[in-house]
Amino acid sequence: MSIEPIFILKTAGFLQIILCVGSLAIPYLLDWKGELIKVANLIKQIFWTYAGYILSFNLFFGLISFWGAEELLTKTFLAKSITIFIFMYWLVRVLIQFLYFDTKSAPKGLIYTLGEIGLVALFVFLTGVYGWVCYLNFH
Repeated sequence: MSIEPIFILKTAGFLQIILCVGSLAIPYLLDWKGELIKVANLIKQIFWTYAGYILSFNLFFGLISFWGAEELLTKTFLAKSITIFIFMYWLVRVLIQFLYFDTKSAPKGLIYTLGEIGLVALFVFLTGVYGWVCYLNFH
């Protein structure tokens, strides 16, 4: 028995929407307000703008994948373009996690460890899903 690509895409979409809801707690858990008090106003504004863009991308990737799963598998130029973009977005996010982030100063404790494991597993899962969908769109 094989799992239908539409079901997997809808699951990925749903998980990205849940990620956005959960992401609303991150500024409190990581004390962004306290940490950002140390930087210039422009840096703070840029940071919040980037955070808003990332949240928006994640949300819209989720909505597109959940409500438009069938269209993302049509092998059209637009389906290929969108799935490549989402695949590259998540692939780069995984690479950043392992090759760039210095987690030495990350908060310690079970909740933070489990949170990091869960998020990284989700990012790897999403990379795999959209990589697979790209493959299906090109074959």
